[in-house]
Amino acid sequence: MFAKLKTLTTYFSKFELALWSGSIVLIWLSFLLFDRERYLTLTASCIGVTSLILNAKGNPLGQLLTIIFSVLYGIISFSCAYYGEMITYLGMTAPMAGIALVSWLRNPYQGNQAEVAIRRITKPELIWMGILTILITTVFYFILKAFHTANLIPSTISVATSFLAVFLTFRRSAFYAIAYAANDMVLLILWGLAARTDSSYLSVLLCFLLFLINDIYGFINWKSMQKRQEQQTRQSSL
Repeated sequence: MFAKLKTLTTYFSKFELALWSGSIVLIWLSFLLFDRERYLTLTASCIGVTSLILNAKGNPLGQLLTIIFSVLYGIISFSCAYYGEMITYLGMTAPMAGIALVSWLRNPYQGNQAEVAIRRITKPELIWMGILTILITTVFYFILKAFHTANLIPSTISVATSFLAVFLTFRRSAFYAIAYAANDMVLLILWGLAARTDSSYLSVLLCFLLFLINDIYGFINWKSMQKRQEQQTRQSSL
């Protein structure tokens, strides 16, 4: 037991452990203060922040937890008539996280399954990403409009940021975290609107605020990992 605990403390930095544990504590506090009923939201939030700290390490296990979070979040969104979020996470984020999981497992850095090999996005990929984002967002706009989705415009913007995030995650780019951070800000608006009529959704609001902080750290850590990986690759080629 103590050996496993030691391994955990050496794998994660002190800051990462503090970020994760602090996030979990705040999620529980918000649940006790504002909710006390939506245990599904509590579970999804805890799984979500755990997936983010693992994703920040480039660990494929983070993608597995992302799939679970996406399913739970889709159910939560349905209960609030946020059909855009439900369709996005169940129909796009969860399947794409599955594809990203396979991609990460197939591309470990120097055989280390706990760290994915980071790559840079090429110009052709950026062009295709832009085209696909416009097409998917346009199609989803009309689908969400047909479903009379609450807060249509923010929900549609969330589709765009979500697609960018899952695409960049699949392509193993550090900028996946920036796209997720942008999506977090959109979701802060969406759930802020929901919390105006139901204070229990304040716990969801705090959840995405914590997600934003974790995603910002994820980008910083991935850029650091990318620099280290590229330096080691250059040194090994000499």
